[in-house]
Amino acid sequence: MQDSILNIILGNPQNPCGLQKLAEKSSMQQFLLLLLLITVYVYCVSRHLDGVVFDCGCDIRWIQLWQQRGEAGLHTQQLYCRNGASKIRLHNMYIHNCDLPEISVSHSSVLVMEGDNVTVSCNGSGSPLPEVDWTVSGLHSINTHLSNVYWPNIHSINLTLFNISGDDNNFQLTCIAENVVGMTNSSIQLNVQFPPVILRLAEPEQRHYTCIEFTVRGYPHPKLRWFHKEKEILQNDYVRTEMDFYQDYLEGCLILQNPTHINNGNYTLEASNPLGTVTKTVYGHFLVDPAVPESTGFGLEAPEAPPRGQEVKQFVSIAVGLAGFACVLLLILFVLINKYGRRSKFGMKGPVAVISGEEDSASPLHHVNHGIITPCTLDAGTDAVVIGMTRIPVMDNPQYFRHGHNCNKPTTLVQHIKRRDIILKRELGEGAFGKVFLAECYHLSPTKDKMLVAVKTLKDPNLSARKDFQREAELLTNLQHDHIVKFYGVCVDGDPLIMVFEYMKHGDLNKFLRAHGPDAMILVDGQPLQSNGELGLSQMLHITTQIASGMVYLASQHFVHRDLATRNCLVGNGLLVKIGDFGMSRDIYSSDYYRVGGHTMLPIRWMPPESIMYRKFSTESDVWSFGVILWEIFTYGKQPWFQMGNNEVIECITQGRVLERPRICPKEVYDIMLGCWQREPQQRLNIKDIQKVLLAMGKATPVYLDILG
Repeated sequence: MQDSILNIILGNPQNPCGLQKLAEKSSMQQFLLLLLLITVYVYCVSRHLDGVVFDCGCDIRWIQLWQQRGEAGLHTQQLYCRNGASKIRLHNMYIHNCDLPEISVSHSSVLVMEGDNVTVSCNGSGSPLPEVDWTVSGLHSINTHLSNVYWPNIHSINLTLFNISGDDNNFQLTCIAENVVGMTNSSIQLNVQFPPVILRLAEPEQRHYTCIEFTVRGYPHPKLRWFHKEKEILQNDYVRTEMDFYQDYLEGCLILQNPTHINNGNYTLEASNPLGTVTKTVYGHFLVDPAVPESTGFGLEAPEAPPRGQEVKQFVSIAVGLAGFACVLLLILFVLINKYGRRSKFGMKGPVAVISGEEDSASPLHHVNHGIITPCTLDAGTDAVVIGMTRIPVMDNPQYFRHGHNCNKPTTLVQHIKRRDIILKRELGEGAFGKVFLAECYHLSPTKDKMLVAVKTLKDPNLSARKDFQREAELLTNLQHDHIVKFYGVCVDGDPLIMVFEYMKHGDLNKFLRAHGPDAMILVDGQPLQSNGELGLSQMLHITTQIASGMVYLASQHFVHRDLATRNCLVGNGLLVKIGDFGMSRDIYSSDYYRVGGHTMLPIRWMPPESIMYRKFSTESDVWSFGVILWEIFTYGKQPWFQMGNNEVIECITQGRVLERPRICPKEVYDIMLGCWQREPQQRLNIKDIQKVLLAMGKATPVYLDILG
């Protein structure tokens, strides 16, 4: 066929496209080049063959076949061949014993084991008798062997592969039969079974979704198992394997969502199929393990043990030092007690922002002076500000109980309510300090005969607790703002002691958000129905703006709340939201608090790093908590870091991780969250600026308040 094609090309007087040199390079071993030559030739001359007369014969049978199949536009050409003295149309030419070869192979596919031998055969038949050959270019298996056998009108060839390589899995063994008319081919797929091999297992990259990348080969496809610290990993939404298949390759990742120090350690990948099992291990380090004794505070490493030879000497030195320090401390305390007389319950003088003694803090609102020191401050001493059981010394604000520089406290008029004017309706909740009830209160408003209120009781009040109760009442009386829960007064004529607050009809904001989310259900005649009161963007922005307004007021009064969260905000009619805390949340929302040392309860999921590690609280720490409140609102009341335990949350926050953007949260709001969660307090957004941005966003999104029905 090669010679006939070349003769036609070179014998054509038109010989277009300058194919002389290309044709001269053709050979049987350069079959692909020949195909290219044919394609180029037909493309170049197809428009010029009209009327051309060939010599009738087997050499141009391939042109006749192309014309019959309509290839290269030849079906539109008037082509002829000369048969003796006569000229006939090419499509009428008939040449005996001149046709395309036929081909058959011994298998459609073969399945062998790595290292085995296999022989396959190929038969080519036709007239003229075709040349038959196997193409083995790219085959990795060694010691291939070819043998040719000629039968009448059949050319048979065997291919023997020795010590087959697993790299030849899915290889196509192609046999080609070719004569002057053309070429046909047929293939056998070579499937090679081999045990698994782990080609790659990379150390995890630190990112939100941490990925341990792997590449595994094996046929049949291996089954994968993962082990962490020699225990098999059970796949779930937070630890899962994602992979793709390509022939006998498996490529993918072991994905760990929000890994912490608990996830540190060796990760072993096991790949197995019926032919074998292979393992490979890589170390994963995600976050530093604090391993902190309680006395050192969060995020601080325990002191390293001294060398063995120094232990006794060091122990003696420490004991002597502690004894000396204790003596000095006792002497100082003795002098102070004699000088200033009896102190308050906590051994300190001045207003204490706690009413519930050592068990709980009824209200975490705290008065601070931001570093202002005056003679009045020094005279007042220090105050033990308590949240749960965590006592942190802070200075009293010198501006609170005095005017100008007079150290005498101004008169703070706390309204006293008669017990007979309070009619309890039902219990709303219970905290460590006592209970909270819904009640009717008479003669509280000059315009109303009675009104609904929430009353907080103080159980088992001792003398010190009564004093703290009075100080708390004075503090709350001085907090008056549209978005701070209103404090009406106290009832102290008899037990229990009572504080009276305004009643917010729809309860705490966290429950409200959950009840008005996309997954909320309501019951009608005992049957669950989907709630149709889902909060929209406009209502969410309206809520956030009100909380921000209350925070601006607290900051202006130099108050630090320390426990800002949706559970400590209340919702009234018309989607009115106010900041407050009846001290019940540590019981109702106990999972939101982290118990330290069996006593202290800390809302760590809402606390910034400096508050967790060093117990430092400020207006800036309240701003951090406000960012978490935004996240709660736009997730319809989900618990921050709900997929993690408390120790993991501490690690995430102290290592600089932040909550993900909620699905429905606009980018502008998430940017505010990120501004609240800056690691350095001074870099966080100012609450006044936050309020302005939220107000502007709210104006662009009209508020519809009919959600409350």
